[in-house]
Amino acid sequence: MRTSSSTRGRRPASAAVAAFIAGAALITGCSGDAGGSGGATGDEKITLRIGTFGSFGYDNKNGAKLYAEYEKLNPHVTIVESNVADGQKYWDTLKLRLSRNSGLADIQAIEVGYIAEAIGPTMANKWVDLSRTGGADTSAFLDWKVKQATTADGKVIGLGTDIGPMAICYNKDLFAKAKLPTDRTEVAKLWAGDWAKFVATGKTYRKNAPAGTAFHDSASGLFNAVLSSQPQQYANAEGELDYENSPGVREAWDLAVEAAQGGITAKLRQFDEKGTWNAGFKNSRFATVACPSWMTGIIKDQAGPANKGKWDIASPPVAGNWGGSFLAVPKAGKHAEEAAKLAAWLTAPEQHAKVFGVNGNIPSTKETLASATVQNARIPYFGDTPVGKIYSQAAAGITPAPVSRYDGQVKTFITDNGILDIEQRGTSPDAAWENVKKLIEDKIDR
Repeated sequence: MRTSSSTRGRRPASAAVAAFIAGAALITGCSGDAGGSGGATGDEKITLRIGTFGSFGYDNKNGAKLYAEYEKLNPHVTIVESNVADGQKYWDTLKLRLSRNSGLADIQAIEVGYIAEAIGPTMANKWVDLSRTGGADTSAFLDWKVKQATTADGKVIGLGTDIGPMAICYNKDLFAKAKLPTDRTEVAKLWAGDWAKFVATGKTYRKNAPAGTAFHDSASGLFNAVLSSQPQQYANAEGELDYENSPGVREAWDLAVEAAQGGITAKLRQFDEKGTWNAGFKNSRFATVACPSWMTGIIKDQAGPANKGKWDIASPPVAGNWGGSFLAVPKAGKHAEEAAKLAAWLTAPEQHAKVFGVNGNIPSTKETLASATVQNARIPYFGDTPVGKIYSQAAAGITPAPVSRYDGQVKTFITDNGILDIEQRGTSPDAAWENVKKLIEDKIDR
């Protein structure tokens, strides 16, 4: 999923206490002694707890019902998932629990924006090596996906769930009312090759916008989308944080600022706790959203049955990858061996295909990505949209950018304390950028 994320994690500093309290719930699970490797013995009944964020598509309610399937195959296992939308809160709480070797779920999801920190010297030894435990075939995954989760001494601490090839999801009804084309091929032509054309389309939409609607949901979401297509993002080629000198960050910032000041966004915070952004899908408050593959599941869940068939998917201005995650097993978990088996099963090609068929999460296993199941897939909520074709073509254009261990934090500061201030409070871009730099200087120990 998303959370890379993505804006799945933005929260102002004033919410820190609330975030900690609420965040504790999302990763509470089976705590145990550090280094615990327990597996079930015989028919011993066990509960495996999974901590996730965003939409992974495993659950029995809206997902692919993989938990129920695994429990049927393994009657001694009961699976309990704790899930929240806020990836930053999740990660902050997870780090605290890791430092204490307690309160951890048996499996913890990690968003790509934090994986470099997870494999770094402070945390690398906190995780089970999933290339040796659980039976996963790490050669099944995209090579670059495995590399992202591999420590300096060769341990694989995370198994890939999804990747986040980029598209644009748009509301056909709102496009028609704004006198814009609705056919996905014609829509893609509006902005082909240049994110600046996307912003320009937003200005055209505004001229005939239905009352109470905006072209795009969030300037921060646009920032993440633009940056996802850049060869240099927060880090330089050596994996060192260098956001101030990054052409990608500058382009994404400038376009997000233009969108915010140009009045083409709904000024929403993605994944906000109050659910305002979620309600925007249901109430058709915006016509477009930057749409990595995992976003299709969110649209389906949040726009709801009343809007089925109203959303379509078009190719993005430029190919990019926003998000994607991993499943990791803390050594301090009570049932580490059994958890590793479950993580391997959930991320196997067969299960990747099932999740994609329901939730649209593009798989990170090579076999599944190339399969006819994915290539020819459609998601019923999006009607006849060739979802598999659109996203598999986008995935083929992905060239992963270097990442640093601070990417997730820097992203949060830029989107939450920079762009959102411009969008919602009218802060000048120069003042917002200086605030971002000060926060990074004060909060990140480099």
